[in-house]
Amino acid sequence: MAEPASEPRPAEGSGPILAVNVGSSSLKLSLVDSGYSTLAMREIDTSATRGSIHARDLASHLSELGPFAASSHRIVHGGERFTSPVIVDQQVMSDLEDLVDLAPLHQRRALDVLAALISAVPNIPAIACFDTAFHATMPPGASTYALPAAWRVGLGVRRYGFHGLSYAYATMRSSEMLGHSPADLRLVIAHLGSGASLAAVAGGQSVDTTMGFTPLEGLVMATRPGNVDPGALTWLLRNGVSPADLEHGLDHECGLAGLTGSPDMRGVLAASASGDLDARLGIEVYMHRLRALAASMVAAMGGLDALVLTGGVGERSPYVREHLARGLRFLGVEIDPALNRDATSGDFVVSPADAAVAVVVVAAREDIELARGAYELIAPG
Repeated sequence: MAEPASEPRPAEGSGPILAVNVGSSSLKLSLVDSGYSTLAMREIDTSATRGSIHARDLASHLSELGPFAASSHRIVHGGERFTSPVIVDQQVMSDLEDLVDLAPLHQRRALDVLAALISAVPNIPAIACFDTAFHATMPPGASTYALPAAWRVGLGVRRYGFHGLSYAYATMRSSEMLGHSPADLRLVIAHLGSGASLAAVAGGQSVDTTMGFTPLEGLVMATRPGNVDPGALTWLLRNGVSPADLEHGLDHECGLAGLTGSPDMRGVLAASASGDLDARLGIEVYMHRLRALAASMVAAMGGLDALVLTGGVGERSPYVREHLARGLRFLGVEIDPALNRDATSGDFVVSPADAAVAVVVVAAREDIELARGAYELIAPG
C-alpha cells in the first residue's frame, strides 16, 4: 500500500500557492494550500509554442484554478547568487536571464512563463525556487572543477547540481517513511526521468551530485549524454562540427535517443526485450553509468542507509530499480521482487524488512517544495 503524502509544517493563515512547473512540452499548475494539500491541478500542452504561453491564455487557466496568495516557480539554474527562494523583481529577472545559456532546455521557457504570469496577475507576488539551491551545501571538493582560476573564479565555472526541489522532497519523504530524521541518514537519491541525476544526501544536506555546471553532466538521459571526455568534444569542434550544432546535439540528440533512436525508456525496454540490438546496447550503457555513479555517491558519504528512487523512470520502471539494486548488492542493497513489481504508483519501501540498506520509491512532488519555498517568504511570522 502506498504511504500517505508527507506534509511539511503548515503555514497558518496563508492563502493557497500556485506551483508552476515548466517542462519541455507542458506546463503544470498546482494549487497547494497551507496544509500542503493539492486543491486543483492543470497540465497545459505547450508543445506547439516551444514550452511558452501567452499571458492572455494563461489568465484563462488561472481563473479556472481559483485565487492564490502567490505563484511559486521552478527555475532550473540559480547560479551562485540564488541559493534560496526569492521574490521576483526586475533585477532578479535580469539576473536569471543571464543564466539562460547554462540550462537552455528549461531556463528560457521557465522565464517566459514567469513573465507571462506576472503580466496576467501583476498584483500577486511571484517567487522563484531553484533546482540548484539544494546543492549549495556541497563541500568545495565536490563542487570545484580542476580548472584554472581564471575560469573557476573569473567565469564561475563550477558544479552546481540540479533537480534540487525533487531531492529536497525525496529526502523528507523517504526519511519519514523509514521512521528517521534526515539528520540520521545517508541517502543516495536517483532522480530518473527525461533528465536524470544522482545526489548523495548526508544529514539532510547534499554532499555530492552528478550534474554539474549545466544539466549535461553525469548519467545517460533521454536526449543528453552525461559524462563525455572533453577531448572528444574539442575534437568534434576541430573536425567540422560547429559550436551551435554541438550544443544542439548534446541537448537533443544524445543519450537514449542517440543510442537507440528513441528517448522513451519504456519503448527502449520493450525493444530490448524483443531483441533489438541498439536498444540492448542503450540499456547496457544506461545501467552501467547508473550503477557506477551511484556507487560513487556512496563513497562521497562513506556508507549508505537507503537508496531512494524518484522521477518518471525511478517511480515506474521495476526493471531499472531491480538491475540498479542488483549492481549495488555488494554495498548491502537488496530488493524484494514482489514489492518492486507492484510499486508503480505512489510511495513504497521495496526492500526486505531485514535489509541492511533500504530501497525506497518516492513519487516526485516538486509542487510541495515550491509551495513550501513560497510559504517561507510570505507566511505570517
